[in-house]
Amino acid sequence: MTTLQFALDSIGRGADELIKHEELEARLRLGRPLRIKAGFDPTAPDLHLGHTVLLNKMRQFQELGHQVIFLIGDFTGMIGDPTGKNVTRKPLTREDVLANARTYEAQVFKVLDRERTEVRFNSEWFGKMDAADMIRLAGQHTVARMLERDDFAKRYAAQQSIAIHEFLYPLVQGYDSVALKCDVELGGTDQKFNLLMGRGLQEHHGQPPQIVLTMPLLEGLDGVNKMSKSLGNYIGIDEPAIDIVTKTMKIGDELMWRWIDLLSFEIGIGEAAQLRTKVESGQSNPRDIKLRLARELAARFHSTSAAEIAVAGWHAVVRGEGDTSLLPLSEIAVPNAGLRLSALLVAAGLATSNSEANRKLKEHAVRIDAAVVEDGQQVLVPGFEGVLQIGKRNFARVRLIAAS
Repeated sequence: MTTLQFALDSIGRGADELIKHEELEARLRLGRPLRIKAGFDPTAPDLHLGHTVLLNKMRQFQELGHQVIFLIGDFTGMIGDPTGKNVTRKPLTREDVLANARTYEAQVFKVLDRERTEVRFNSEWFGKMDAADMIRLAGQHTVARMLERDDFAKRYAAQQSIAIHEFLYPLVQGYDSVALKCDVELGGTDQKFNLLMGRGLQEHHGQPPQIVLTMPLLEGLDGVNKMSKSLGNYIGIDEPAIDIVTKTMKIGDELMWRWIDLLSFEIGIGEAAQLRTKVESGQSNPRDIKLRLARELAARFHSTSAAEIAVAGWHAVVRGEGDTSLLPLSEIAVPNAGLRLSALLVAAGLATSNSEANRKLKEHAVRIDAAVVEDGQQVLVPGFEGVLQIGKRNFARVRLIAAS
């Protein structure tokens, strides 16, 4: 395999769309480090695995010898990204943006190579623009073209309001590529319109248009919806290693392959295909592959030793091998008289309702410290500490304390 072909295969792994392939190949043939940009609006203080899909791709570019730009949209964050929204998004304050940006800088180097990363803020150039400059930028695009964007078109057709400043967001994001002289810009599939805006503005300013690489939106723990804090289906990269392991082990077997493709550095394209063949033929257990992925993710965001301890904690519950005290402990406040087991399973997040908890009890699927329990009327009082479990994947180590 040639070096060029290896680079193209690595860049294309897991990608949704590449615009344009021949331009990327020509740019790679130049033999110089390319400038790779991905922008992140600091709308929340913490990053989760969904955000790392882009970070992982940036890391792959770094390993191929290229320079990446982690662009913090401190200016665009104050506009509010309208992508995918059916209402005008509330802009953040300057203080919120800067506070969140500081946490981003601390987190991204768990994935990226610091030596090959530029951390930039788009207020560097937009902070110097005056009203006339912004009007000139706005003059480089039309309302008709803006309304071609899917979310704008839907809102316009439904007679929902679109604020003028929302039209500025794609222009501002596109101009970032001009200011940084980008060769490649990465983004989620929902960012395609904005990324193409960068190509157009670069051409307008006499620059070679950037290559656009869109990455899929990572499904969360439910396997259906985009990973999101608001939906609670996420794994934060700052979560304890044991949480990363236990949550990863709960994902479905089919979703596992998607996560491997988008999140794993250790399992390459060829090996992933071989592993999938072995699973489908019954030669391998998907649980073992999932555990390998969980260990990799925990080690990436913590350390190898922390990952091994976390895996040991998971084994302690699922296989009854080891010390369950390695699991994270959640304190639950209950009345002095205690709480029935069925209600406690709900309070611990292991069941969605008392009826579901009671059904699981009748199915002999509930355990306390590995022992099967059938009596949903059993009352547990303050001072109890142990591992509650429904099935093999859902468990929680809890301590009951008296409600104040």
